[in-house]
Amino acid sequence: MRILKKTKQLLLWGGAIAVVLAVVGVAGYRLLWAPNFEVSHTVYVYVDEQKDFEALCRQLEDSAGCQSTGSFKRLAGWLKYPSHMHTGRYAVLPGMSNRALLDDLRRGHQVPVRLTFNNVRLKIDLAERLERQLMLSGDDLLRLLDDSAYCASLGFTPETILTLFIPNTYEVYWNLSAEKLMQRMKREYDAFWTPARLSKAKEIGLTPVEVAVLASIVEEETAAADEYPVVAGLYINRLRRGIPLQADPTVKFAVGDFTLRRILFEHLEVDSPYNTYKHAGLPPGPLRVPSTRSIDAVLNYMKHNYLYMCAKEDFSGRHNFARTLAEHNRNARRYQAELNRRGI
Repeated sequence: MRILKKTKQLLLWGGAIAVVLAVVGVAGYRLLWAPNFEVSHTVYVYVDEQKDFEALCRQLEDSAGCQSTGSFKRLAGWLKYPSHMHTGRYAVLPGMSNRALLDDLRRGHQVPVRLTFNNVRLKIDLAERLERQLMLSGDDLLRLLDDSAYCASLGFTPETILTLFIPNTYEVYWNLSAEKLMQRMKREYDAFWTPARLSKAKEIGLTPVEVAVLASIVEEETAAADEYPVVAGLYINRLRRGIPLQADPTVKFAVGDFTLRRILFEHLEVDSPYNTYKHAGLPPGPLRVPSTRSIDAVLNYMKHNYLYMCAKEDFSGRHNFARTLAEHNRNARRYQAELNRRGI
């Protein structure tokens, strides 16, 4: 009887332990591995230097379908994550568990962003565009772009530094600092300027920076990309003959108004090194961040005898090209007559 009693006690204890283990196992599974984020597609959470753990939890509730914030907080506390948060952009996948997300958060295992900055004119435009896509401060980037010593360390000046940026789509980490971004752009710049491109620039007699400055004028001059090589050839003809470029976009840049539809004599008199009606040669810097297409158009410019260009009177954004001043003046009169007719 005594043996039977002990056996019953052991069975009872064993059953109790099994129940406890089962409860612990279920709780552990729910805490660690059970799906806790119900989203229909991958969403991203952002952790910057100002975000604390409570703010992150609210973001997970509001944007990432967190079903049990309590379990996420408990596991995060046990793993000491709240005091060791890393900045970055993190992916929350459909059905993701607490443990899987916290592993990424604790290790700083980010998902990169696709960074783009095409169609940018001024430094402030670039800084604002990048600030909207990255954690960095636009003001921090502007300080670097305006720092003569820093620009010189990369081989540029504050006037030419925008030619460092080659428009493309880049994968970078969201928490990239302004200085790290500049270093990345320098690597991309060096990769873009291949021996073949450098050789073509040398044949023209221009440095890569000068090619980019000319490309920026070409791109501002015409809305028709197929005209880029023609316009580039025209300006190269003028440079080689020592004729001032007399490019209207440089006047708009000097005046500070790209919306001008008619260049007047008072605009041509603006005293600025960017005014190519008053100063021969290329301006000291680009009018915009030139596209790769306009850069390659300069490097592969069309060989012709054009020296003059005038917008077509049909306002198509295209141009009439001329070899002689007399021919150009006829084109200009037609365009001016249309401006007058339209009251511009």
